[in-house]
Amino acid sequence: MSETPLLSALVVAHNEEKQLDDCLSALAFADELVVVLDKCTDGSKAIAEKYADKIVEGAWDIEGDRRNTGLDTCQGRWVLEVDADERVTEALATEIRAAAEAHQDGYFLIPFDNYVGDRLVRYGWGAAWGVSAAARLSSKGAKRWGLQRVHPALDLKGPERRLSERMVHYVDRDISDMIKRLDSYTNAKARDLRENPDGTSYGRNVRRMFSRFWKCYVSRKGYREGKYGFLIALFAGLYPILSHLKATLEDDPK
Repeated sequence: MSETPLLSALVVAHNEEKQLDDCLSALAFADELVVVLDKCTDGSKAIAEKYADKIVEGAWDIEGDRRNTGLDTCQGRWVLEVDADERVTEALATEIRAAAEAHQDGYFLIPFDNYVGDRLVRYGWGAAWGVSAAARLSSKGAKRWGLQRVHPALDLKGPERRLSERMVHYVDRDISDMIKRLDSYTNAKARDLRENPDGTSYGRNVRRMFSRFWKCYVSRKGYREGKYGFLIALFAGLYPILSHLKATLEDDPK
């Protein structure tokens, strides 16, 4: 590209051949499409080659590192980050381009429509178990990810704004998928805790079970989602105590 593109779309993926085609095909509105493939052993690369302007392959243990690699590779004045299990609708794409054209710096929060299977679950997300909105559109240099394996911290610069159209996010297929995700998240968090203990005691993590359940189920209105809201709050409450137990009781969390 001879001139700086307005908008880059970035997708970071690990073995996402079932999701990647649908995700990438919805990003044709971007001026540049960058795909970062992390330790992929399936057909993800072949799918990425159909759409991407740039493909970066590698192996990263830290989620923040691989996401920052993608941000550094993008050349656009604005960068839109999309995960393989997310979809940008036509209405959101139009709003994203309009926002990038109208502003020079900062970042935008994009609201999410989260699905468990075919069920839209809008309320109750949070406390390290899903988001209702996230900073996914940022000007070049306005966003850096922290060096954590799961839920990396964010360093954001410039004005914060918010879009109105929603990103579609297929979070989990079913309850079994939710359990697998909890196991994966707590394994990664346990590794972070073993390398960099946060000083949080066993007792405090036990109390977090209840405070985080309350936050998701009551404060964030998860009760409006019935049993799905209960499940979200339950997993949000279990996340910190399971991570702590794995970090302190297991020698080598996988």
